[in-house]
Amino acid sequence: MTEQSSPEHIPPVGSVAGSASGKRRRVVQVTPNYPPLLGGLEQVVQILATRLAARNDVSVVTTDNGADGAPRQAVEEGGVQVRRHRALTVAHTPLAPGMFGSLLRIRRGTVVHLHCAAAVVPEQVWLTARLRGLRYILHFHMEVDASGPLGRLLPFYKKHLFGRVVRSAAGVIVLTESQRDFLAERYGADRAKIYVVPNGVADEYFLPPRAPSVEPAVGSGPDPLRLLFVGRLGTQKNVARLLDAMAKVTEPVRLRLVGDGDLGPALREQATRLGLDDRVEFAGRKHGEDLIKEYADAELFVLPSDREGMALVVLEAMAAGLPVLATAVPGNIETVEGAGLLVPPTPQDLAAAIDNLARDRSALAALAATGSARVIGSRWDHVVSAIEDVYEQVGF
Repeated sequence: MTEQSSPEHIPPVGSVAGSASGKRRRVVQVTPNYPPLLGGLEQVVQILATRLAARNDVSVVTTDNGADGAPRQAVEEGGVQVRRHRALTVAHTPLAPGMFGSLLRIRRGTVVHLHCAAAVVPEQVWLTARLRGLRYILHFHMEVDASGPLGRLLPFYKKHLFGRVVRSAAGVIVLTESQRDFLAERYGADRAKIYVVPNGVADEYFLPPRAPSVEPAVGSGPDPLRLLFVGRLGTQKNVARLLDAMAKVTEPVRLRLVGDGDLGPALREQATRLGLDDRVEFAGRKHGEDLIKEYADAELFVLPSDREGMALVVLEAMAAGLPVLATAVPGNIETVEGAGLLVPPTPQDLAAAIDNLARDRSALAALAATGSARVIGSRWDHVVSAIEDVYEQVGF
């Protein structure tokens, strides 16, 4: 579906005009997880909540999954009211029955902004909407994949439960045109109600152009190529694949893994088992200036994921002038194609690409330039304006 045939379509970030009315709204962001839990979806929700709060009354209803002692109720940055409900996590899905009570208390006329990347929470919002006569916006970040022994129920869930949630939404926000097509074809969503709003990048990640790399002195070998991964050390990111690739790389390279997660101990054991302790460094979780410095110091960003929505870390790396190498999987393809290097999701292909770039580093500058051009208009203020335009067009 082209923009011309669907006037409700939101153009890519950078060409959105801004909020149509400027009126102040009540907005409730509903999300399965929220910082301090590390992850792209969690960061997106926090950024949107904080920035929307400059012109709206914003609250967040979420679970305490990964909250690390954060208060159950708090007023956080920007005046955002956050309510974390006690959750039990089953098959990577937080189950928080108490959320239903908070949802039932939402006043009519409130923008209920539902963020989807896990099961159960979307159905709670759908049921609340049915009982209370509420309307909601569904923000689709990523397709739910099977996890654990309950994964066999996923086809039934998608067909009979999640599909109903999608079709009942007053409007659906997706990150890419391919997601728009996917929701229309898989779940029967009305294309006229689907709005494409990509993720954004904070201003501080846009760094000055990098100086060209210096050729090594005659007779001396090149310094190791500095690789960087940023993200949660969990199943979806498949850092194990990257470690297997590192074991096959023959050129001098070093890898820094920035982030933490459930698989951290197992990945450290794998690195030791593969003899990578002198080539791989686990740097832990980084924020703010420390994270920006990681992007500035690296020479190649590598994302070995099984799937993505629209990875914030890829956009941040591109803004920082860092070339990107990623697996050719859903989400990465739409974000990286034409602006970075995509390879099949195997250790062998990742290793071959790393070796090629380590041998011929002249290609890095071109990759960095195309990546920087891709995100030049993708700042969060444009994204928030686009989100508010969706609220306006849906009738909030």
